[in-house]
Amino acid sequence: MTLSALAINCTLKASPDESSCSLLLSQAERELEKLGVACEQLRAVDFNIKPGVTSDEGPGDDWPMIREKILAADILLLGTPIWLGHPASVCQRVLERLDAFLGEVDDQQRMVSYGRVACVAVVGNEDGAHHVIADLYQGLNDVGFTIPANGCTYWVGEAMGSTDYKDLDAPSEKVTKTNAMLARNAVHLATLLKQSGYPGASE
Repeated sequence: MTLSALAINCTLKASPDESSCSLLLSQAERELEKLGVACEQLRAVDFNIKPGVTSDEGPGDDWPMIREKILAADILLLGTPIWLGHPASVCQRVLERLDAFLGEVDDQQRMVSYGRVACVAVVGNEDGAHHVIADLYQGLNDVGFTIPANGCTYWVGEAMGSTDYKDLDAPSEKVTKTNAMLARNAVHLATLLKQSGYPGASE
């Protein structure tokens, strides 16, 4: 069974600037690829994602294309840096656009996102990764995604420090093991959901 994953990098930096978030997402993607998952990564800031909570906010809105990619993938990997203790504003914009899934249901009241797995990657130079992950987990679950056990990876540097994740010579053993665990659990859950989806509302 072939699975696919889409990683959305919510860095504030446009391509081709280096991004710690992109690096961590790429490392997680490599673990998914070892398990046969086809991966694609995009940067949200490279696109015109208009403010709003619908799936199409009119002319010039790039979200419909991104939405199509999300729904075509079995696994969504949402990555964000930490800013002032919170997810990046770009990440909040992505969650707000995903809000449209709440009203996009089939005849058995299942959201279009049902059957898809979501994981989270977070980087920053201050503590707060658990808080940011919790925020994203709740938002993604609200709009119909399923979160696997240990479905997150993160790195935070020393408080008030100046070292970014991309500045490290190599990822730590702990981050490497966490990326591999995220991949294993995401693939396992996505495979199960593909084989047997969620039940719908009874007649």
